[in-house]
Amino acid sequence: MRPSGAKNLLPPGLVSNLQDVLSARKGGAQNDNNEDSTEPNSVPDEVDDTKPVVLVTNADGIDSPGLTYLIHALVSQGLYNVHVCAPQSDESTAGHSFTLKETIAVTSAEIHGATAYEVTGTPVDCVSLALSGAIFSWSKPMLVISGINKGSSCGHHMFYSGVVAGARESLFSGVPAISMSLDWKKDESKEGDFKDAVSVCLPLINAALRDVEKGAFPKCCLLHVEVPKSPLTNKGFKLTKQSHWSTKLCWQAISANRNPTAGRFVPNQQSLGLQLAQLGRDASAALLEKKQEEEDEDLDFRALENGFIAVTPVSLSMHVEADVHAAAAEWISNALEAEQ
Repeated sequence: MRPSGAKNLLPPGLVSNLQDVLSARKGGAQNDNNEDSTEPNSVPDEVDDTKPVVLVTNADGIDSPGLTYLIHALVSQGLYNVHVCAPQSDESTAGHSFTLKETIAVTSAEIHGATAYEVTGTPVDCVSLALSGAIFSWSKPMLVISGINKGSSCGHHMFYSGVVAGARESLFSGVPAISMSLDWKKDESKEGDFKDAVSVCLPLINAALRDVEKGAFPKCCLLHVEVPKSPLTNKGFKLTKQSHWSTKLCWQAISANRNPTAGRFVPNQQSLGLQLAQLGRDASAALLEKKQEEEDEDLDFRALENGFIAVTPVSLSMHVEADVHAAAAEWISNALEAEQ
């Protein structure tokens, strides 16, 4: 893990067309003083020094309605310098992956008057590039907002979520961040729900920017915001905890009997009974765990189901709870004694 305040690590050299993009923004002008220079220089943006800089990214892609509605609302307020660096395509399940040993491409985009770029990479690539200083003239934004994502990212889904990863990458570099998702329901939700989600989240965003400037916004975590499926009928903001239950599937057992050429499940009669029994035990354990968690009203998915806007602090700390540490210590001690 990079320490808080560390400089972002994506080398501008990994952007295959960076010089072309910057030259196009300059109107095709050449650098007469150093025409052969391979070091990219960010083009001065039209930044009002009296307004804070907000960087917006997402995981669903730069054309997604959650992003465009959010940018429109931020620009319309006239309170911020709004800059955008978002994936070219859907990277909603990218997790905290980033591009390595390959190059990415950047293209200028037009979104409601914001200075915007689309990137052929992940949300982490986008935030990393934006904070590197290669394409924007400011040193760092006051706040990074990642979203609004289509679909919930509660519980363990946060580990797979590209929208949360975009905010987490910002926090790695010491920049406060918020990620946002809409609890999209197939055959129920509609595009206008994103506009409503933005309207109910805007007060929280404005408050965050106000308190970042005051030094009152938490520096030890990002805030992940989950908006219920009917945003305008929400019951208010609720501080929640990340839930832990998830459906457990015995993929290792299934993979052992998968036909690699056909790409489909091929049962082995000798082991099928054991596999199904294991799947049953895993499913039962998952359901029991889910039932126990459903009784906790402060968990993210539970609050979301109840119509609240769930706000979950997400820490970068790798702290291990005392009971977990004790269990691991006991096992290691016993294991080493057994080997002696």
